[in-house]
Amino acid sequence: MPDTSSLAESIITGNWDDAKELTEEAIAAGTNPGQLIDEVLQPAMVVVGEKFSSGEYFLPDMLMSGRAMDSALKVLEPLLGQTGAATIGKVVIGTVQGDVHDIGKSMVVMFLKGTGFEVVDLGIDVSDETFVGAVRDTKPDIVALSALLTTTMPSLGSTIKAIDDAGLRNGVKIVVGGAPVTQHYADLIGADGYADDAGAAAAVCRKLVAS
Repeated sequence: MPDTSSLAESIITGNWDDAKELTEEAIAAGTNPGQLIDEVLQPAMVVVGEKFSSGEYFLPDMLMSGRAMDSALKVLEPLLGQTGAATIGKVVIGTVQGDVHDIGKSMVVMFLKGTGFEVVDLGIDVSDETFVGAVRDTKPDIVALSALLTTTMPSLGSTIKAIDDAGLRNGVKIVVGGAPVTQHYADLIGADGYADDAGAAAAVCRKLVAS
């Protein structure tokens, strides 16, 4: 594989024009699209997540990196079916019932896709029944639940209970997060993982599918 350090740097620094051009150059040089994602793009997004978690990066930085990642993936996506590139797992994600906040969840979606997951995004204000139906129909490895209000935090627990009552709990790991959510609360409602930001969420999900 040719030197792709400049491509990785374009993702980390959020230079979407360079990311697109350098991805096209790498493909023209004969680089396998799946290899490019696994060995360059995904590790670059992991670095972005770490920078955000450490406080070095802020939301605008993450958005720019996400746009750079998207510009690279748009070049690669038409080619992936030809190479049989695989994902590392499937995640069903949504903001729980009564909560219409989308930005945090969308950031998690971006990081999950950027680090190798197939994502089924159910959107906002998602009912317990919709989550249960999605788990039954799509058979994900992980369900990710977001709550951005203290008043909607109880919906995290009710969704987990609904999945359990449907007999589907043993087949999936459940990750929760959102501004008012804590590790203690995640433990209390029986979640398998907790993350306090988008970069950490991707890392937690990677760890869960590897365990």
